Amino acid sequence: MNTGIHPVIMAGGMGSRLWPLSRELHPKQFLPFADEKSMLQATLGRLDGITEAQPILICNEEHRFLAAEQVRQIGKTPSILLEPEGRNTAPAIALAALHALEREENPVLLILAADHLIQNVDAFHQVIEDALPLAQEGKLVTFGIVPTHAETGYGYIQKGSALGAHGFEVARFIEKPDLPTAESYLANEDFFWNSGMFLFRAIRYIEELEQYAPEILSSCRLAMDEGVHDLDFLRVDKKAFAACPENSIDYAVMEKTESAAMVSLDAGWSDIGSWSALWDVSDKNTDGNVLYGDVLAEDTSHTLVKAEHRLVATLGVDNLVVVETKDAVLVANKDKVQDVKKIVALLKQSGRNEQLNHREVYRPWGVYDSVDHGHRYQVKRIMVKPGAKLSVQMHHHRAEHWVVVSGTAKVTNGEKTYLVTENESTFIPVGQVHALENPGVVPLELVEIQSGSYLGEDDIVRFDDRYGRK
Repeated sequence: MNTGIHPVIMAGGMGSRLWPLSRELHPKQFLPFADEKSMLQATLGRLDGITEAQPILICNEEHRFLAAEQVRQIGKTPSILLEPEGRNTAPAIALAALHALEREENPVLLILAADHLIQNVDAFHQVIEDALPLAQEGKLVTFGIVPTHAETGYGYIQKGSALGAHGFEVARFIEKPDLPTAESYLANEDFFWNSGMFLFRAIRYIEELEQYAPEILSSCRLAMDEGVHDLDFLRVDKKAFAACPENSIDYAVMEKTESAAMVSLDAGWSDIGSWSALWDVSDKNTDGNVLYGDVLAEDTSHTLVKAEHRLVATLGVDNLVVVETKDAVLVANKDKVQDVKKIVALLKQSGRNEQLNHREVYRPWGVYDSVDHGHRYQVKRIMVKPGAKLSVQMHHHRAEHWVVVSGTAKVTNGEKTYLVTENESTFIPVGQVHALENPGVVPLELVEIQSGSYLGEDDIVRFDDRYGRK
């Protein structure tokens, strides 16, 4: 275990190619794919045995409570930096490097993505140890994945001359190739997949940014200087960060620096960038199928079926992806899953919500599930965590009727505050200032019936909120 390594977890992606499971407000890094833990939780767990330093987690402001809840569930306490908007990896890593330098004089940063799968954790740890001397010497080390097939969805790294016992110079970085080119790379041991993981000293990265992308560095410095602590988060300045150029670490630094190095990694790595990638790394039955959930597959082969909430049956099909959620179903040829993002684009263009969030929506106080809706009404099932409280609020266009199913609700309804227990109900008129709180030690479960001329989530006027929401 090396206490000088400071992990940096980037959790800002959207994962649109894994729709309908991955949504804009609940993207793939916060979802379980390989096991019961989310990909973020698995990434944090993978750090055990590497370092005792607390990680730095970078995520979008929209995902802050989701991230905080998931790290709490596994007993981790990282620093959480909030990006008001995504500006790609070079600025995100700059924020982390500046923050790490506030904690230690010149730490080594281990840059990881929150949405990668690594099946052989021991091999992963060993390669980090192998790469550490190069990073300590001032190299910017990237990890090149030993390719297992001709992949057109990844960039590549060509290795150069040997550096020490385990490393190589980087001859060049290569954009995503076409299939014939990828096949030629597979046959050549000098080519590796570009993992997007790095190991380097914080000051060396800052120095390289100063030389090759000074606008990024100056914007990030100002964003950190003007940042504020908010609950468990460090919120960087929105105006300063919005002025930061958008660029990846590859383009901004790695392709320009004379200090790039590579160490090869063969540890069952995948970025789970598509449904076919999940099929590739999953255990298959004798027909080549990967089946999750309640699935009946008859005369079906080389197919992935993920059933989240109901029985899914397939008959006489081959090479498909079928994914079922509460509010959407995807059926796609496995060879076309890179184009799932086109479906997401169509949903955005048509103003639909299925690309934005699931029917079940997580909030800092708990979760709600929109179980039914129609003209002038909507029904939600709500769970409020023990001790949690929704904001003090009012609605211009809807009334609400709450029926407590289990637990006890503390209700503020205008000037009155009272308790509502199991099998009791209360009514909140249109325009009434109100709040809902769980004063108990068990989850509060209730059914909410909304009625009115407009039922959108933006019809909320908040007067007070313990979670800092506007």
